[in-house]
Amino acid sequence: MHVAHLSLHDFRSYPTAEVEIGPGVTAFVGRNGQGKTNLVEAIDYLSSLSSHRVSADAPLVRQGASQAIVRAAVIRDERRAVLEIEINPGRSNRARINRSPLPKAKELLGLVRTVVFSPEDLALVKGDPSERRRFLDDLLVQVSPRYAGTRADYDRVLKQRNSLLKTARLARRGGSTSESALSTLTVWDARLAELGAEILRRRIQLVADLTPLVGKAYEAVARGASRDDAGMVYRPSLALTGFETVAAQPPQPPEPLADQILAELERRRPDELDRGLTLVGPHRDDLLLSLGDLPVKGYASHGESWSFALALRLASYDLLRAGGDDPVLILDDVFAELDAGRRAQLADLVADAEQVLITAAVGEDIPEQLRGRRFTVAGGQVTLDD
Repeated sequence: MHVAHLSLHDFRSYPTAEVEIGPGVTAFVGRNGQGKTNLVEAIDYLSSLSSHRVSADAPLVRQGASQAIVRAAVIRDERRAVLEIEINPGRSNRARINRSPLPKAKELLGLVRTVVFSPEDLALVKGDPSERRRFLDDLLVQVSPRYAGTRADYDRVLKQRNSLLKTARLARRGGSTSESALSTLTVWDARLAELGAEILRRRIQLVADLTPLVGKAYEAVARGASRDDAGMVYRPSLALTGFETVAAQPPQPPEPLADQILAELERRRPDELDRGLTLVGPHRDDLLLSLGDLPVKGYASHGESWSFALALRLASYDLLRAGGDDPVLILDDVFAELDAGRRAQLADLVADAEQVLITAAVGEDIPEQLRGRRFTVAGGQVTLDD
């Protein structure tokens, strides 16, 4: 699978843009601020319906415009389909396939898959737990697009439950009984446990599948490392019976996990009422990353942290590739962050991908193994080099 053509309208810095791409390696080269990352961000947005750079849609729409349109022709098994997303900040986005409207934008998920390497990846190992939860959830959506609905439902239930907890807390402080809020809370407890159990089950299985791939990838990108050096353990917000070593265990059925979440919600109810906040569930979990016996966060060097971040992305690529078509591989300004040795190692590992899209400020940063079509990006213009 590969993207053959990209068309933009009022996306980021581009009033309009038309770019023919094709399989193999394509590089977009230009100084910072010229719009090269915007091009690959648009393709990634079609894949995930979110940006790897910002959390909201509003920055994706060119200043002064009310909406943005991203359209791409995708080739899979010699069949061509045109995917389109209309980005409407504050309103529902609209999606089309071959100009035919889809009932919901999320039906685009899974039609094109991407794996993005970017400077922001360092937050996966050095940042807050939310970065690692998002990494797992975004990858699960690529593996199974229906997971996006489960995650969205969980977020809605969590928001409603937090609102009820705050109402109950204020009632208690005002001397009221808050019985109405507490009785309603029981209904939301059951739904939170049901959805939370499914998310836990899927995340735990993903970590089990991903761990050996991360070890293999870390050995490939870190000098002198072995595949046993890099480790991952999923840490839930509650003690799960039968999951003492979460990274290696198979998933349990959702029902027992839901029962455990419900029991923990009941146990933590006084604390939750005091704080007006849900303290149990996958929204408070973390993915613990380690090198040997030490956690990566706080102990690994800058080079080791970068190698681990690269290993996470390479493992994601290998996992998706094993499930079917090659994802579109996006290397967004990463070579400037790597020394010559890691550049060459990364290039060797990805050179056989069906499609690799690269952005770089300096063309010389791109390794010889990844020399392909090159576009110069300057002043809002995307020009194919001779």
